[in-house]
Amino acid sequence: MKVGILYSRIRKDEKLLLSELRERDHEIAKIDVRKERFGLSEPPASFDGVDILVDRCLATSRSLYTTQFADAYDIPVVNSADTAAVCADKVKNSLALERAGVPTPNTEVAFTKDAAMEIIEDFGYPCVLKPVIGSWGRLMAKLESESAAEAVLEHKEVLGHYEHKVFYVQEFVEKPGRDIRVLAVDGEPIAAMVRSSDHWLTNAAKGAETAEFELDDEARDLVERASDAVGGGLLGVDLMETGVDENGEPTGYTVHEVNHNVEFKALDNVVETDVPAAVVDWLETKVEAETDTEVTA
Repeated sequence: MKVGILYSRIRKDEKLLLSELRERDHEIAKIDVRKERFGLSEPPASFDGVDILVDRCLATSRSLYTTQFADAYDIPVVNSADTAAVCADKVKNSLALERAGVPTPNTEVAFTKDAAMEIIEDFGYPCVLKPVIGSWGRLMAKLESESAAEAVLEHKEVLGHYEHKVFYVQEFVEKPGRDIRVLAVDGEPIAAMVRSSDHWLTNAAKGAETAEFELDDEARDLVERASDAVGGGLLGVDLMETGVDENGEPTGYTVHEVNHNVEFKALDNVVETDVPAAVVDWLETKVEAETDTEVTA
């Protein structure tokens, strides 16, 4: 098969994926979206003969638009534009999870500082203020007092971009010093890890310690339902334990986010599963299914 990799920078994740594709003798088109021109009806020449596109764009804006063009050209893309649109926006993400009945932290949104302060006071301290667009734990604030909340909201109010005027406020979940990242393909987990830190943010990008995690049946069910809620694909599903028993085993979970352009290098380093191999297995299955559908039609 011929795989088009949409990118703006080749990171370790993309190198792992490219290496696995080359080992299997698949043809690869590395497509730097910064150099492309996307017409309304005709795809760029770099898309010629591609069986599937894999979106690995670093910038959210490029990811959202290149996947829309791929869908318009009727070229299979992972992930789809619809999935990208839901996952890239925390409001859409939370609404999708809520509609699907997937447990997710209590969240409210406001458009003015005063209305946001009312939410914060109702939630109580601490609570969390997040940007509606963002990753790697950037621009997130744990609000522990009225004065801190007022200061952060005031700063956001004077920032230029309209997204800063959308105040996304979430309850603070008392997790046991860690959260869980699951890499899944169409709801089927490939592997999972815990990310532990003394800091309230437990992102691997923030230096959290990582270790393999064995998913129980409840977690697997939530991963499948969360994936379905946002449209499926190659996803990173983030869970938090809402409690643990005397043996340290989870007694419940909440899904706080589903990521559409998921990084997996940290996961690949700590789990026994060959993560890029599992991803390519899935890509091969998707292309085969697409080909069978075309032949039948």
